[in-house]
Amino acid sequence: MDSQEHVCPSCGQSVGTVVKRHKTLGAWVPVWVAGPCRNPECEAYVEEGAEPEGERAKKTGGKSATAKES
Repeated sequence: MDSQEHVCPSCGQSVGTVVKRHKTLGAWVPVWVAGPCRNPECEAYVEEGAEPEGERAKKTGGKSATAKES
């Protein structure tokens, strides 16, 4: 596991750790990644309880605004 603390790439403030998962050889494996920035003055700020854009697209089956069109 990663023991270092995650920081926001935009403002440098420390952020929480979020557990995501990916499939490897047919099994779901946990991955610890940096969570959203909670600094209201940061350009990468995400409100408490707001769902990230990519996660919303996964649930609805649509494409997110940041996804590249092919």
